[in-house]
Amino acid sequence: MENETELIEGCRAGKDSARKELYTLYSKQMLAVCYRYMGDIDAAHDVLHDGFIKIFTHFTFRGECALSTWVTRVMVTQAIDYLRKRQRFSQLVVNEEQLPDVPDDTYIAENGNRLSEALLMRFVAELPDGCRTVFNLYVFEEKSHKEIAELLHIKEHSSTSQLHRAKSLLAKRIKEYTKHER
Repeated sequence: MENETELIEGCRAGKDSARKELYTLYSKQMLAVCYRYMGDIDAAHDVLHDGFIKIFTHFTFRGECALSTWVTRVMVTQAIDYLRKRQRFSQLVVNEEQLPDVPDDTYIAENGNRLSEALLMRFVAELPDGCRTVFNLYVFEEKSHKEIAELLHIKEHSSTSQLHRAKSLLAKRIKEYTKHER
């Protein structure tokens, strides 16, 4: 395909060559997105393939955003659906007094910046499903707690609690890792 418009039209027309090019163009990046949500590479591959099947069978791209943004949105929705169907995240409501303190943000920023992106993503992947999902939606998809609550069918307070817990767990993991690296 010579340009994105041809690629889009080819996918709309159901052309296998266009579908193959779309998959080749975005599959690696989308696998990373799926892995961020799933925390498991096998499940990420399942979501990736289900997402592309959905894209290929219902190509509803209307050009209101970049093609890559639309493909990412499909994959995120697919990941959330996968988690919801398997009941892998709960509405985990945590009372404020049960939350661990988040270490000083300066400490996290200074030490987190020394870690590779791959290592940080591994730490994110290790988070419990609910925390990981809220963290990804808040940090990477830039959703508000209200939007996250609507997407996940949870209370807004649960979203803020999950994010706080995710940050606490990540901070603890970064601190443990940097202690062992010294």
